[in-house]
Amino acid sequence: MSRTAPAATAEVAEGAGRRGRSHALLLTALIVAVIAFQLGASMVTPALPEIAREFDVSASRVAGAQDLFFLVGGVAGVVLGRLSDRVGRRRILLAAMVTMCLGALIAALAPSVPVLIAGRILQGASGATFPVTYMLLRDTMSPARFGPALGLVTAINGGVGGLDGLVGGIVADTVGFRWIFGAILVVGLAAIVLVLRFLPETAPKDGRRMDWWGAAALSAALVCVNLALSKGSAHGWSAPLPLALLLAALTLLIVFWQLEKRRTAPLIAVEHLRSRQVWPLLATTLLTLIGVFSAINFTFVLLSQDGEFGYGMSATLSSLLYLTPPAAIGLLSAPLTGWLAPRKGWLVLLRTGLGLSLLILLGTALLPDNRWLLFAAACALGIAYNGLAMTPLNALGVVVSPKDAPGAVPGINAACFGIGSSVGIALVAPAAGSGTLGGIEQALWISAGFTFLALLAACVLRLPASEGGDEAQA
Repeated sequence: MSRTAPAATAEVAEGAGRRGRSHALLLTALIVAVIAFQLGASMVTPALPEIAREFDVSASRVAGAQDLFFLVGGVAGVVLGRLSDRVGRRRILLAAMVTMCLGALIAALAPSVPVLIAGRILQGASGATFPVTYMLLRDTMSPARFGPALGLVTAINGGVGGLDGLVGGIVADTVGFRWIFGAILVVGLAAIVLVLRFLPETAPKDGRRMDWWGAAALSAALVCVNLALSKGSAHGWSAPLPLALLLAALTLLIVFWQLEKRRTAPLIAVEHLRSRQVWPLLATTLLTLIGVFSAINFTFVLLSQDGEFGYGMSATLSSLLYLTPPAAIGLLSAPLTGWLAPRKGWLVLLRTGLGLSLLILLGTALLPDNRWLLFAAACALGIAYNGLAMTPLNALGVVVSPKDAPGAVPGINAACFGIGSSVGIALVAPAAGSGTLGGIEQALWISAGFTFLALLAACVLRLPASEGGDEAQA
C-alpha cells in the first residue's frame, strides 16, 4: 500500500498539470481573439486622416466607417451573445473571428470608401467577442480560476488599448493604412487556429427558439440611441433629427418591454430586468463610463493640450502622461483584482473602485491647474477605474445573468459600455470645450457627479442567491 500511494499522488499531480496547461492554452486562444477585436476597434483611428487622403474624401465621411463599426458591434454583442445560448459559444466566437478576418481583407484591398465601409461593417459584426469570451471563461473555469482569468483578459484589452493607437499611427505613416488591416487579419487568423485547436465544443444552454422580435426591437433602439448621440454632437441637441431619434429609441424600448412580457422564451425576461441583480448593474456600467471614461479620455486630454488655460503639451506628450499610465497600470491591477475577487467579493471591489475614482475626480475638480496632480490622478485611476471597477463590471455581467438566459446580460452590459462612453463625452464636451479653466472644472464636476451616481447604483446591486447573495459582498 505504501508503494502505491506515491504513484497515486503522482497521477493526481500529472492530471492537475494537464488541466493547468489546458486552461492556459484555452486562455491564450481567448486573449488572441480579444486582441483581434480590440485592434479592429482602435488601431484604425489614427489612420483615418491618411485614409481620407488616399480616397480624396472628407475626414467626416471616413469617420463614418468607424461609427458603423461600433454601431454594428453593439448590436452584435446583444444578439449574438444571446444566440450563443442556442448554438454554442465556440461557434459564435469562430463566426465572429471569421467575419473579422473577412472584413479586414476587404478593407485592406478596398478600392473605394463604400467598399471600405462594407469591410468595417463586417468587422463590427465581431462585437460579440468580448461578452462571449467572458461567458466562455465562466463556462470552462472554476470560480477560483475565473476571476484571475477574466482580470487577465481585461488587462490585456486595456494594455492593447493603450498601445495599439500609437502603433496604428506609426504603421499608417510608414507603410500605409492597408497594412493595419493586414495586421488585424493575421491576428484574427491566429485566433481562429487557436480556438479550433484549444477551445472545446460548447453545448447549447437553451434549446428554445431565439426571440428574434425582441432582439430586433432592442437592436433598433440601440441603433437609434447611437445615431442620436452622433447627430446630436454634430448638429446640436435641440435639432429635430437627434430629438426624433431619441423619441424613436424610447418608443422601441417600450415595444421591447411589451414584447418580452409576452414571450415564452424572451431575450431576457422582464422580471430579471426589474430585479436588483440586473438593472443596477446596467445603470452602474452606464454611469461609470459617463463619469470616469469621459474624464480620462476627453477632459484630461483637452486640459493638457490647450495652450491658453491648460498645459500646452503636444499630443504625444499628453498621451504619454495622461493616457498611457492608466492603461499600463490597469495591465497590472486588473489581474490582481481578479485574484482578489474570490476572496473579497466582486461587489466590494467594484464599490471600492468607484469610491476611489470619485475621490480622485473630486481632487482634480478642485485643483485642475496642477499638471502633476493630474498625472497622479491618471495613474491612480489606472488602479481604481481600470482595475478595481472595470474588471468587476465585466465579470458581473456574467455572474448576475439569469440561468435561463445566461447570454442576455453580458451583451446588454457590453452595449452600456459603448453608450456610456459616447454619452459621457457628449455631456462634458460643451463645458470642457468652452476655452476656459472654469469650463474644465465644470466638466470634472459633471464627471464626479455621474461617478457618485454609479457608486449609488453599485450599492443597490445584489448578487444572485446561487452566488452567495450578499455574503461577504455588502
